[in-house]
Amino acid sequence: MSAINTRFVRPLWSGRSAGNFIREYFVYIALVALVVFFSIASPVFLSAQNFANVGRQTAIVSIIAVGVTFVIVNAQIDLSVGSVFALCGMVSGLALQYISNFWLLGALAAVAVGVIFGFINGLLTVKLGVPSFLVTLGMLGVARGIALIITDTRPVLIANRPFFSIFGDSNILGIPIAVVWTVVIVALGVIILHKSVFGLRVFATGGNPQAARFTGVNTQRTIILSFVITGGLVGLSSLLFTGIAHAARPDVGVGLELDVIAAVILGGVSLFGGRGTIIGALAGSLIIGMMNNGLVLMGVDSSVQQIIKGLIIIAAVSLSKK
Repeated sequence: MSAINTRFVRPLWSGRSAGNFIREYFVYIALVALVVFFSIASPVFLSAQNFANVGRQTAIVSIIAVGVTFVIVNAQIDLSVGSVFALCGMVSGLALQYISNFWLLGALAAVAVGVIFGFINGLLTVKLGVPSFLVTLGMLGVARGIALIITDTRPVLIANRPFFSIFGDSNILGIPIAVVWTVVIVALGVIILHKSVFGLRVFATGGNPQAARFTGVNTQRTIILSFVITGGLVGLSSLLFTGIAHAARPDVGVGLELDVIAAVILGGVSLFGGRGTIIGALAGSLIIGMMNNGLVLMGVDSSVQQIIKGLIIIAAVSLSKK
């Protein structure tokens, strides 16, 4: 090996076993492997139009995954995102139906509902000492029930051009608006989690909550704020769905939490807390999106897709162990 090659390769490999190297860069290796595999399996996969479709399809999971990364780095979990997603969409749809000329109020209503449910999830977790798994599992049913009740299980049609331009199927310089929103939220997530004092508190709380408390970190507030961030992003993502579909439906988001958690864990965020990155979660989301897209192009049955997705989650969890 030449001196130049050695200089660049050694820092990447030095001190790592092959297993540790694969574990650390698993999500990026898998992403490249999927692109290569589906490019060979389907000639349509590498087209610009298909990549735009993947961007739209993964936007919702990617945006929610940013929030769930905060929660899981805190060593918590949120199983309610799919149901809250449906409820936020229904609330924004109803608001837009009654005040169709004021799209901003409909958007704020969706985000506010998400924030409220995030706050409740965090508050019950830290104040009652109930595991977040159980709290959010209960809120999953509550949010879904409310979404079904408020419109008697009927969808709500939306007819608001400015709303569609901001959250729907419009483009900016040829880039789908959903992709633009994803880039903005991911960038903000990176800054907050990895470059701010709050981000340091999140990692400290998830890594060693007792030590974090001794150093003056308000771990309860940190956990609550992480759930609030997730709820707000769930509300935002619901706007993208209603904008593209031109309607809000109470039955959407079923199993969405599965895709989000799979993306976050695939991205290297540890279920045990204290470790993870926003970029990794984004890469995990892209893996889920590309896998769904590629399997559809190959004509694979949806039930088989669910099996593959479940197996990937198991593999990802095993790789996330410390």
